[in-house]
Amino acid sequence: QVQLVESGGGLVQDGGSLRLSCAMSGRTLSSYTMGWFRQAPEKEREFVAVISRSGASAFYKDSVKGRITISRDNTKNTVYLQMNSLKPEDTAVYYCAADPGNSIYISASHYDYWGQGTQVTVSS
Repeated sequence: QVQLVESGGGLVQDGGSLRLSCAMSGRTLSSYTMGWFRQAPEKEREFVAVISRSGASAFYKDSVKGRITISRDNTKNTVYLQMNSLKPEDTAVYYCAADPGNSIYISASHYDYWGQGTQVTVSS
């Protein structure tokens, strides 16, 4: 059925950049609102960004605004998270998630499908 696979994580220095990708298989990406979440060691999973089905609307966690951009290419069944000016506090496992509805939510409970996660580590 629906599968989500993240890629692009790694180790970067303070101030560096990464672009995460999330590819969907088994369904058409354009039918889903797509979100990115992250979970740091011993912390709760938290919302990072969400994008509407068409890509026309997006919403971000306040602390990442101006540094992180979510985008999607429905022709490639892929959603992206471009991360610039990374800080040590951005270190976490990053997950993409899919919601079959057409409304934007920041709660993880609204998302039906999740990827396996990709590790992002920002060194100081």
